[in-house]
Amino acid sequence: MDYETILYGVEAGIATVTLNRPERLNAWTVAMQHDVHDAMHRAAADDSVRAIILTGAGRGFCAGADMQLLSSASQGATGISAESSATPKPVPEQGSTRADFRMTYSWFPSIPKPIVGAINGPCAGLGMVVSLYCDMRFAAESAVFTTSFAQRGLIAEHGISWLLPRLIGLPEAADLLYSARKVGADEALRLKLVQRVLPDAELLPASRAYLRQIVDGVSPRSVAVMKRQIWDGMFQTLAEATVIGNHEMTQSFASEDFREGVAHFLEKRPARFSGR
Repeated sequence: MDYETILYGVEAGIATVTLNRPERLNAWTVAMQHDVHDAMHRAAADDSVRAIILTGAGRGFCAGADMQLLSSASQGATGISAESSATPKPVPEQGSTRADFRMTYSWFPSIPKPIVGAINGPCAGLGMVVSLYCDMRFAAESAVFTTSFAQRGLIAEHGISWLLPRLIGLPEAADLLYSARKVGADEALRLKLVQRVLPDAELLPASRAYLRQIVDGVSPRSVAVMKRQIWDGMFQTLAEATVIGNHEMTQSFASEDFREGVAHFLEKRPARFSGR
């Protein structure tokens, strides 16, 4: 399938979704919203895919909502709405079924495969929101983050007021939201907004090398369950998370991947996990 605003490819178990409007710093449009949604669900349904990278073409990740849309919205026309007009896709197998993860941009945690945001250059506004819904973020040295909403007369959109304080702390989130100041890659690392900072040329190779460890070395079933546990866990008490974890542990004992996990260790050979 060809997409209008993104590139999609799969190599050695890793799907790469690339925002592809480099002449506009990959500014977000309604078409891009639908393309990314479709590509991520496509990767979720593909048994050959075990991990996903989201990145941007050219010299930026995503400069936020396309200014032509914002200009139209400022005149009362319809732009990127709070809720998607696309037909909702079924929850992927093993993905979280929480209603919280069925909103226009909050559906990323329902994809039962690890998503790494490889952030190159500017990452602003809606682009920053999208990056925060990835499981992890690796940043190029050129990466620059800004919430930007307050500079446009907007507010904390699409759940970032819930997500950002949980990732970096409430005072730090307030700082970034209220001031809309720019944050470079090194400060983003100190804030724990990103997990790694890499030279620009090494961003994608290093992201793929990290995900190769997951593709080759661990159970995709285990990763899917754990992803659901940690995202759903933000709404649970310790007791609730423990009960669910104990149930999932019992379920894992009956899985093919558990049997393979024991067998490859005892036989001192590479694992051959099926995801079942």
